[in-house]
Amino acid sequence: MDPVSPPHDPEELEQLLVEVYPDLRRLAAAALRRERPGHTLQATALVHEAYLRLAGQRVRVQDRGHLLALAARFMRRVLVDHARARAAARRCGGAVRVTLAEEVASRGPEVDLLALEEALERLAAQDPRLAKVLELRCFAGLSVAGTAATLAVSEATVKRDWALARAFVERELGGGG
Repeated sequence: MDPVSPPHDPEELEQLLVEVYPDLRRLAAAALRRERPGHTLQATALVHEAYLRLAGQRVRVQDRGHLLALAARFMRRVLVDHARARAAARRCGGAVRVTLAEEVASRGPEVDLLALEEALERLAAQDPRLAKVLELRCFAGLSVAGTAATLAVSEATVKRDWALARAFVERELGGGG
């Protein structure tokens, strides 16, 4: 299987960014809705910060789905770094509570963002594909079909991985069983 050729021309990448910018804003707005009330970041700032981090990595973007997945990952990292900085600023180091999409935390809408990040890191260490499916479905907002196309696997595999990834995260966050 031959991977999609990444854009070599900076103008191609810029055009792709222009095309997906509304989707990036939608992802950022959804991510911020899961944050605590009164969060200091705005959707535009989150998109731009994620883009700057992504551009700093000099990652080769394969296609629209890949760009959305990368952007979602970097947005999550921005929010995690923001939560860590906020926790460090509080002398007691308390964790920030955020609301996560129902798909990930069906047993309880409130999840500790730092605990979620640690759970995702453990999942990625155990099974990188499960972590990737969770990122694409929850954070990038891709459908089962979109996730399958991005990962070059069947939709049945995505559905199975999605169920396993959700169960893992729920268990890690104390919401399972």
